[in-house]
Amino acid sequence: MHKRSFIHAAVAAALVSASGLALAQDVFKIGLILPMTGQQASTGRQIQAAAKLWMAQNGDTVAGRKIQLIVRDDTSVPAVTRRLAQELVVNDHVNVLAGMGITPSALAVAPIATQSRTPLVVMAAATSIITEASPFVVRTSFTLPQVSVVLADWAPKHGIKSVVTLVSDYGPGLDAEKYFKERFLLDGGKVLDSLRVPLVNPDFAPFLQKVRDEKPNALFVFVPSGSGAALMKQFLERGMDKAGIRLIATGDVTDDDQLNQMGDGALGVVTSHHYSADHNSPANKKFVQAFEKANKGMRPNFMAVGGYDGMRVIYEALKKTGGKGGGEALLNAMKGQVFESPRGPVYIDAQTRDIVQNVYLRKVEKKNGQLYNVEFEVIRDVKDPGKARK
Repeated sequence: MHKRSFIHAAVAAALVSASGLALAQDVFKIGLILPMTGQQASTGRQIQAAAKLWMAQNGDTVAGRKIQLIVRDDTSVPAVTRRLAQELVVNDHVNVLAGMGITPSALAVAPIATQSRTPLVVMAAATSIITEASPFVVRTSFTLPQVSVVLADWAPKHGIKSVVTLVSDYGPGLDAEKYFKERFLLDGGKVLDSLRVPLVNPDFAPFLQKVRDEKPNALFVFVPSGSGAALMKQFLERGMDKAGIRLIATGDVTDDDQLNQMGDGALGVVTSHHYSADHNSPANKKFVQAFEKANKGMRPNFMAVGGYDGMRVIYEALKKTGGKGGGEALLNAMKGQVFESPRGPVYIDAQTRDIVQNVYLRKVEKKNGQLYNVEFEVIRDVKDPGKARK
């Protein structure tokens, strides 16, 4: 049988069997697909830890349904993500799919979410188009356009008139490049060059040498969570800072999970992002303290807060449906949720199913002997610019 026909048949069979099982079973299953090994392993580690923390704090029974978290490692290979999602829907009869460490994985699973009418809660992947790939996608992470335009507005006001952009060559990187450039040019800046680095096993050195030769005021960077330390190391080894080239970036680069490994060379780096472990709110202080206690001192990063809030959205939707909602009812209960996250106030836009949130400008500073992304300015209620123009 043709592969595509097999998938459709399998999903159809799952729909029939799932409908028969729905009333008979009390277990509510969340299929959490994450990169637990490989280049993006820190993403999986953070989200899984946050999901388990949410359950430890809020119990494993909601509206009379026992919650079961089924974690699968996709190693950030989209074909593996797709296969695991099919298995979770067809064999495990999950009520929700969640996780999605990178954009290609989320896009690979979107058709399965649509065919099986299973809500897909994207806790990490950040390309604008993901929520448009399926009407069953809800996002609790962020988008690259959200954070990139904020930094592009800030830079020209603070002595940065020329930049080179350097991004990982896949969906989020292309979004970061596009939206940063458009806004920076609109604000009167000059983009001298736009460089794209391979996503897998990147070598930043030749790209950084080219940047040094072009002598911009600053280098704007996006690389995915887990790659920032390598980028920072090579930036400093090539003496970019001593050559007068400032590093500005999305917050993925100064990831809280790796920031202390980067050393004092990271001090002063300005980034824009939606979450910092240093965010000054009672909700965040409670979250960070509990997360570090549960995970042997590991500091939560923006991936953790995406996972934590994703679990909240699922729990609240299940409560709203009285534990009886199927896929579409559950999805509708996720839309429009408003709550106080460790990152600040957020809501799930009912039309786009994307998260609306504050974006913060931050600077790397040392506090109590450790490096933190210290927030110094907030832009409130930022929608995804990729959808705002449509």
